[in-house]
Amino acid sequence: MLSPSLPVIIKIMLDDLIAERRKKLEKLKQAGIDPYPPKAERTVLISDAHKKFAQLVKAGKNISLSGRLRGVRDQGNIAFFDLEDESGRLQLVLKKDSFAKADFWKSVLDIGDFISATGKLFKTKRGEESLEVSDLSMVAKSLRPLPSDWYGLEDIETRLRERHLDLLLNSETKELFRKKEIFWRTFRDSLEKEGFLEVEAPVLESIPGGADAEPFKTHMNALDHDFYLRISLELPLKKLLVGGYEKVFEIGRIFRNEGIDKEHLQDYTQLEFYWAYRDYNDLMALLEKMYKSVVKAVTGGLQTSYGGQKIDWSKKWPKISYVDEFKKHVGLDPLAASEADLVKKARELGIEPEKHQGKGRVIDLIFKKAVRPHLLQPSFLIDPPVEIEPLAKRSGRDPRVVERVQIMAGGTELGKGFTELNDPVDQRARFEEQVRLREKGDKEAQRLDEEYLTAMEYGMPPAAGFGVSERLFAVLMDKPIRETVIFPLMKPKK
Repeated sequence: MLSPSLPVIIKIMLDDLIAERRKKLEKLKQAGIDPYPPKAERTVLISDAHKKFAQLVKAGKNISLSGRLRGVRDQGNIAFFDLEDESGRLQLVLKKDSFAKADFWKSVLDIGDFISATGKLFKTKRGEESLEVSDLSMVAKSLRPLPSDWYGLEDIETRLRERHLDLLLNSETKELFRKKEIFWRTFRDSLEKEGFLEVEAPVLESIPGGADAEPFKTHMNALDHDFYLRISLELPLKKLLVGGYEKVFEIGRIFRNEGIDKEHLQDYTQLEFYWAYRDYNDLMALLEKMYKSVVKAVTGGLQTSYGGQKIDWSKKWPKISYVDEFKKHVGLDPLAASEADLVKKARELGIEPEKHQGKGRVIDLIFKKAVRPHLLQPSFLIDPPVEIEPLAKRSGRDPRVVERVQIMAGGTELGKGFTELNDPVDQRARFEEQVRLREKGDKEAQRLDEEYLTAMEYGMPPAAGFGVSERLFAVLMDKPIRETVIFPLMKPKK
């Protein structure tokens, strides 16, 4: 007879533990205790109990704490429980001679239960700040044992799929998302100090625009019409420049139907801002200051690591020519090279461009493969060929390139902006070229947005625009981007 496999044994053990907890649930109900009351008694946070310990002891009054039970040490006539709330952890002491219901509560409590404890603060003989319990109540009975209590939570897929347990068991994960809140708050505060107005644009669009990406499609029953989830924040914000706002930004969710890897997700948060009467030179001055503030606020300094490389954000960031870097690392001039020459070079690099992609896309594919990995320290990469950026203004020095800036560090792009194209005739021509690429089969080519062109024809002031996604935060944390999303999209379990 074959012995049961380890997964089968684990399932049997889990089922037994759950069954035992359900028995305790029934025991609570039989005792007339609601195991899931509508509110909890709490007069003090655990962190405040520690901070104000001497003051609260001197007052001699009962306090009430609420939180999750995280440890139990039963010594017969006395038991020690560890109670944890979001602010900290404190020891509860149950003495049979001063708390008549101690035995009952010890018989129904499990690690993981939410409870409220009332009593007075004191120090044990070992000097540990504790609460001597005079009353207990159940706040929420836990029916499943916490993973750390019996099988752990090490597998990254499980941690991402069951993030609630990851947060509960790993303080580093909880701290990660506190830092992420600081990340976005610092950007928001920086822009508001500069006089920018935060707005919200629609997530559903009739025509997705503002980026080279394949969108998600949905159907609205009320209007019996198909819509797309936005792939960018750009075009609605630029319409606001037409409408008279001069400094606007949004921090919002965008959606791109593309692959998952270390740097890409299908849905993620992005910041975009638009600044009338300014160009990409003004952008660079603002961005270096803003990024350094964000890096310092999140990490505590201006030196970070990513993929084994040290990144120093503190120095003055150089401006690097896209064309010159391309020539240096690829051996071709992207402005002069034919599409055939570029396709040949791409194939030499192990890239197989699709026939419909066009010169701009092939340049970009080669750049990502052969040039971008060399850009390790923070820099401004400027002035790429016009074919790869249909929404940026041509350079006055050379109309073959556009006034675009990418912030590069760690061998990847960590933000992109440009002097906005505000010539409706030029914009229409570039949109039409994108349409031709789509007709040839390029699913990521941009669509012609007649409403945006009409708005631009009313007159849009010269402006600079910029976007940065949460990829920057992932780089600062030296983690794959999926691990820095609190609830990443996961493939359903079979």
